[in-house]
Amino acid sequence: MNLFRKCLIPVLATAVNFAPAVLSGSAQAENLGPTLTAPTTSSSVTGADGFIHRWIILDPIGVNGLTQDAVQAMVKKDYFPDQFTVIPKDHDKVTVNGKELTWHAVDTSKYNVNLYHLAYALHEPTSNVLFWAVTIVNAPEEMHDVRLAIGSNAASVWWVNGEEVIGIYGDRQTVIDDGVSKRITLKKGPNVIRTAVVNGGGATDFCARFLDEHDKPIKGLTIALSEHPSSGMATHRPAAKKAGE
Repeated sequence: MNLFRKCLIPVLATAVNFAPAVLSGSAQAENLGPTLTAPTTSSSVTGADGFIHRWIILDPIGVNGLTQDAVQAMVKKDYFPDQFTVIPKDHDKVTVNGKELTWHAVDTSKYNVNLYHLAYALHEPTSNVLFWAVTIVNAPEEMHDVRLAIGSNAASVWWVNGEEVIGIYGDRQTVIDDGVSKRITLKKGPNVIRTAVVNGGGATDFCARFLDEHDKPIKGLTIALSEHPSSGMATHRPAAKKAGE
């Protein structure tokens, strides 16, 4: 079955559809761009299209390069403690290359998460940058033979429960299901999804969903930013592995 879907290319923000107000103090952190908002509930649920709308994203880190070798070297570099295992909380902070960076919990109103909008709203760089993002997918039962299907602008690498499962590289636009993992098993309960998205210049965003054994989007998965949504407890997972390990 052809897993590629209609190409949906994100449009770079313009003064017409995106002119964020210049805020000051703590109010500035609330401005996440026109398609992103801070979550107001402990969890969300995937709809009929299966897209994951809730993530926690770190301020961008300056990098350079989009080839597979360059991106793989970037994502294997140690930028901050426990970067492959931490489940951060909203507004947690880490220090990278002497700069304090903040994690931001977001819900997107679209199928994709617009990282350009987020970085622009936070007055952070949008070109030659690496974004880390984490979410937790809660499965109602053990689910076999599923695939993680992703798209990104530009390159990205993805892990499920610490195992690297898919990567796409080069200067590319976001295409739904552009990259599809091998068949994997989602365990009953929380499953940690982690990605690193690298952008060279211009627009940048990503999208992700799970496909079932028939390559149909999986709806009804509960998405949270903690393995214990009611408590908000931050936890750690096993260290990440390379694809095929």
